[in-house]
Amino acid sequence: MLITQVEASAAPAERSTESAAVQAAGSSAAASAAGPVSAGDPSKRAYPAPSAQPTQRGPDGIRFDFNEGCRVMLPAGDRPWRVVLRDLDTANVLFRTELVSGAVNSTKRYFVRFRIEVTQDDKPVLTHDYDAAGREVLILLPVGTLGDTIGWLPYAIKFQRRHLCRLTVGIAERLIPLFAGAYPDIRFVTHEAVKPESYYATYYVGLFFDDEGAVWQPSDFRLVGLHRTAGYILGVDPTEEPPLLSPLEAGAPLDEPYVVIATQSTTQCKTWNNPHGWHEVIAFLKQHGYRVVCIDQKQVHGTGLVWNHIPHGAEDQTGDRPLLERARWIRYAAFFVGLSSGLSWLAWAVGTPVVMISGFTHPVNEFATPYRIINYHTCNGCWNDMRLRFDHKDFLWCPRHAGTARQFECTRLITTDQVKDAIRRIPGFGAHRLTAA
Repeated sequence: MLITQVEASAAPAERSTESAAVQAAGSSAAASAAGPVSAGDPSKRAYPAPSAQPTQRGPDGIRFDFNEGCRVMLPAGDRPWRVVLRDLDTANVLFRTELVSGAVNSTKRYFVRFRIEVTQDDKPVLTHDYDAAGREVLILLPVGTLGDTIGWLPYAIKFQRRHLCRLTVGIAERLIPLFAGAYPDIRFVTHEAVKPESYYATYYVGLFFDDEGAVWQPSDFRLVGLHRTAGYILGVDPTEEPPLLSPLEAGAPLDEPYVVIATQSTTQCKTWNNPHGWHEVIAFLKQHGYRVVCIDQKQVHGTGLVWNHIPHGAEDQTGDRPLLERARWIRYAAFFVGLSSGLSWLAWAVGTPVVMISGFTHPVNEFATPYRIINYHTCNGCWNDMRLRFDHKDFLWCPRHAGTARQFECTRLITTDQVKDAIRRIPGFGAHRLTAA
């Protein structure tokens, strides 16, 4: 998850609907040169930097590209250059300026179908309409997140299909085997392997919390949903669809009917804080003939005095296992019960029914499932409240009720009966029932 460092425009110019940074030759870089920054360390970029100069060559020494916005670099000459940036889809003039030499960089860094016009003495020198067909395009997703990547990748695929580009997707190394076998025409690389000088255009998909200027996203992700924000950033249909996965090992890992659960998450607000919830649901599932298998990465997770353990009665398949192995366990399960976390997104991609227990997010935040559980009688939806700022470093983040008796009531007051009722609606539930519930 990312925060942003918003650009300050630099030089006087005529503006229409957008500002841009103008860097005169020899001057310091614009304020946004650091790009989207890491939430963990604001001094570091969250993504690889674009090439130092635009990658595409135009006439008379002009260079341009669409890496971290629309960039135009103009050599020194005896006459000033006039630069106009247009949005071909809205027919707006976004920016115009005159300069003797230097560089222009659009403020907007998400997808815009730009037209670049460069003239000298009112004579056209360069006119270029954005066209990625057959060209190298890079879409960068943040590392360290499973669910976000699963939710965002389908929009990168939609972009490739719409623009017919040669697409490279930058993701975490451990996730590459999960997708590479399903998309042989897409190149998956780590951030370290990115060669920024190779690309006609680059786009950054992430959660931009402090983007008041709408520099990195046209619509705040808290309004449109965690996964659908990628559709808006990339300018494609935001309708959700799961990604394809690489082929899984055939056959169920157990001979008996089973359910997989995942009870851990990165912060306490994401967990089911009902102290009896998991124990009662596991007993309920066993009464109906299911083995219950926990596939969390960690058997115990927490911080300080707060630690969450694998619930009593669940079979322990925790551990840092390959994600394709996790997908196989989910694929052959009767259904999956989890939280607003990465393994729920993996279950969605696999196609297994997902019972999702979440109160700190609004349902718009995740993929649609008929078994989504939220209690609207309690405090809920703080993650999607634009007035609140999620604190990645606070494991006990509860912005409205921290330190009170109401802390984490969003999931603490989700009852076992509510979860059981959702499970009963799953087609085929109870076919292996042993005793009455």
